[in-house]
Amino acid sequence: MNDHKENANVDNKELDEETLFVVSQTFKALGDPTRIRILHLLFDNEYSVNGIAETLNLRQSTVSHQLRFLKNLRLVKYRREGTTIYYSHDDEHVMNMLEQTIQHACHS
Repeated sequence: MNDHKENANVDNKELDEETLFVVSQTFKALGDPTRIRILHLLFDNEYSVNGIAETLNLRQSTVSHQLRFLKNLRLVKYRREGTTIYYSHDDEHVMNMLEQTIQHACHS
């Protein structure tokens, strides 16, 4: 019973400025159709910039710009293999939220 009270106190505390900023930036990231398409593509697989551009029929410069935005928010990560950089998602919480939102939209 005490655990519930402690959790309630944590849940009801005032959010600090940094937390508010990160949350708002995450929603901003998910508010853009191109970024949603990229994150959705990265749900199960990793892709190079060229692979993302080809699969989603986007310009490479557009993909690079969006990946930089997502990387700064730690929503995607990358690994280098030779001269190729492969991107994958980096936050299971956000990916789950995105998938649940997509399921909600498809269920309507």
